[in-house]
Order: sequence, then C-alpha cells, then structure tokens
Amino acid sequence: MILAPAKLGLLGGGQLGRYFVMAAHELGYEVTVLDPDPDSVAGRIADEHLIASYEDEKALMHLAGSCQVVTTEFENVPATSLARLEAHLPVRPGARILEICQDRLLEKSFFAMQGLPHAPFSVVRSEADIMGADPGLFPGILKVSRFGYDGKGQAVVQDRQAARDAFLDFGGALCVLERKLQLDSEVSVILARDPSGNCAAFPLVENRHKGGILDFSLAPAALPAELAEEIRRVAFGIAERLGYVGVLAIEFFIVGGKLCLNELAPRPHNSGHYSLDACITSQFEQQVRAICGLPLGSTELLSNAAMFNLLGDIWFRNEAVCEPNWSKLLAADGLKLHLYGKKKASPGRKMGHLTLLGRDCGEIARAGQRFRDSLL
Repeated sequence: MILAPAKLGLLGGGQLGRYFVMAAHELGYEVTVLDPDPDSVAGRIADEHLIASYEDEKALMHLAGSCQVVTTEFENVPATSLARLEAHLPVRPGARILEICQDRLLEKSFFAMQGLPHAPFSVVRSEADIMGADPGLFPGILKVSRFGYDGKGQAVVQDRQAARDAFLDFGGALCVLERKLQLDSEVSVILARDPSGNCAAFPLVENRHKGGILDFSLAPAALPAELAEEIRRVAFGIAERLGYVGVLAIEFFIVGGKLCLNELAPRPHNSGHYSLDACITSQFEQQVRAICGLPLGSTELLSNAAMFNLLGDIWFRNEAVCEPNWSKLLAADGLKLHLYGKKKASPGRKMGHLTLLGRDCGEIARAGQRFRDSLL
C-alpha cells in the first residue's frame, strides 16, 4: 500500500482532477498536478502545480522523483509521457491502456479481438475507403480516431457523400465509420480495480445526451437484473484483460435488449458525479484508494439520484455574460450544487452540475430539469 502522507502525481487539471485532489486531501495525501493551464482548477487547490506541457522532460522527472504513484485525469495525455514515467514509478492506469482508450480504432479493434459486442465499423484513411465501405454502415457516424470528445470530431452521415464531406471537414484525419444504431438506452458502469485484481462497481447509470454532450444521468439505471449483471460481468472482464488499475468507466448501448459496447474512459466519468452525494464512497475517493492499493470503498447507493450538467450556455443571457442566480437551487431540499471554479464560461463548457436525491428517479429527473430550466 501507498499510505498517506505520500505525494500522488496527476496529469491533467480539470474538474475531474479537482475532485481527485479533494479526495486525496481528505485521506491525508499530497498531490502534484501537471497541467499547462495556469488557471487549472485542480492546480489551484493542489499542493504543487507544475505549469508545463505533458511532454516537458523536467516536469516529468520532477513527478518521478517526488511522487509515489501517478495517475491521469483525462485520456489524451501523451502515452509516451506515461511510458517515460513508468520507468521510474507506478503509473495507474498504464501507458498502453491509455494508448488504446485515446484511439477509437485501437479501442474498437480491442473489442473485436476480445469477441466483445460492438457496432459494425470500418476504418477510413482516405476518400476511397468511404466509397468502398459496406452499404450496411449507412446511416452511420463518422468519428475521428483520436482526440474526439463531447460530440466533437464526429458527424452523423446518411450516405457516402455526407461521409466524404465530413471526412474532408475533419482534415482527412484517420476516422472510424460505424453504423448508427437504434438505441433502447445508453448506460455506463464505473468500476475500480486495485493492484491485486479486486474489483468493485458502482450502481449502473442511465445517460441522456444532447448535442453529443451528457445532459443528465439517472442512478440506478432501470434495467432487468439479468442484463445489469451481464454488464458488470463484461466490465470486470475488460478490466482484467487490460490488467487495469484505477477507476474505469465503460459506456454501453442497449440495442434490442442486448449489449453493445460504445467506449472506454480510463478515469472517473461525468456520469459518475452522482456518487459524490449518493454513495458511501465517491468515484474520486475510489480512484485514490485503487491507485494506492488501499481497500476499495463501499459503492452502496444511499439514495436514488439524478445528475444534471450545467454548461456555460447558462451564463449567456440577453447577449451578456452573467452569473446565474443560484438562490432557488440552494434553497431546494435534496439538491446539491457543484461548481467547478472555472474562471471563464463558454457555450458547451462544463461549468458544474447539480444532483437531486430522492426515492423516485422519474420525479427527481423532472425536478432537476425544472431547476436547471429556471436558470435560463
């Protein structure tokens, strides 16, 4: 075990990192954050903030020399940087895992090689690949292989011409073309795995998206017990095959009552924010526990929950930028408001979230929508 007051290293300084720092501090650890943004919301509360690129040799060696374990806040940290750190100390999860998760082609190839259910897809390296693609892939979704997130770098395409246009809009970058599925629902599972192979999963979550960005999540997901157990079994199997250590989020599509893997996120996840208020252990405390080899915490759900994202659009009213009036939210019973401390709001940027606790998921989902709409 890596025990407090050890220093933990974190690559990435956004809101996920901020919650990691808070959880680590509660358990008595110190944290060094490496993030190039001087206004990093995680860096501002860390014990040390290295303002440097993720490939900066001096900063990486400082982490290697002062920390006992390193983890990441998002998957697009250069895998080469993690490999450099792995020569000196534990990196959890490791470079090879991030390499898979930050590249859709590698990720989907992993699903295929492991015999895991996934949407039919083809690789697009050129316009010729689009013209020769299986007609059954249309209508489809064209996704850049690397660095796409929150709906960026992907486009719904009805036919080959639309796919060609989108490919050119993406600058001819390597892409994956996958069939657009008719979904029953979208769910995610967040699990933790420690260095000894012990696993613990949080309750499954149903997710609703808008414009490619998570809009809100409901916990627990309303799924048949047999299907929920299959999701957990598949998720634990993926973590074991990867030799994963840390917190892993896995998104699934439910199509015709059956599972279809969407993607992996090698870190805590937006859809797991409800755990901050509704579970005995949050996903961020679990991340600290997992990478340090501590006993994994209880994932018991204490209350049903609905989590709603608060995007920067709420700050833009009447062509002016102004702070929303939080008074109604703060006065509401069973509602928890979380703001991330970001200095600048912009449309589509995740600025915070609110969580409602209650017995009936339908009721708290409707209430959450009303409260969020009251800010507009």
